[in-house]
Amino acid sequence: MVGCAAAPFYNRNLVTTRAQYGPKLHYELDKVVEETLQGNAPYCMAFITILFATGIGMPLNHYFFHGSFRILHSVGWAAIGLKLTAIFWMMWIMGQIFFGLNPRLRVLFAGFAPGKAPDAEAEKEFFGKRARRKALCETCLKLAIVVLVSSAFISFNPQ
Repeated sequence: MVGCAAAPFYNRNLVTTRAQYGPKLHYELDKVVEETLQGNAPYCMAFITILFATGIGMPLNHYFFHGSFRILHSVGWAAIGLKLTAIFWMMWIMGQIFFGLNPRLRVLFAGFAPGKAPDAEAEKEFFGKRARRKALCETCLKLAIVVLVSSAFISFNPQ
């Protein structure tokens, strides 16, 4: 589960480091950033699948082995609900990024060339889309933290 927070954290670190150079294209640097961020998409999908499976799996585990749901404290059920809500929100964000922003960023970047000044409009759109992706990833990182914290409370039992 730590991977669900580690991946957005390291992606955020990469994006923040790249932002130091401003919204001006540095082809080689931006190529590495795009390949890294877009190459991490399968890992993000794997982590979210694991999070979903554990969010559903924890309450179902007892049911499969004992034929009934484990009695949880209301804090535990609230934690499961919060975890699953955060996971579904993360899935929505990933859909926006993987199926909306990333394909457009790939098309825009394909129009750039090393050593050649980029078209001003394309460069502006490119960095605008990147800023949107960064904002969505920031939200995803916060949601990953919510998932980690709420997971700790699923087995809460004051007795």
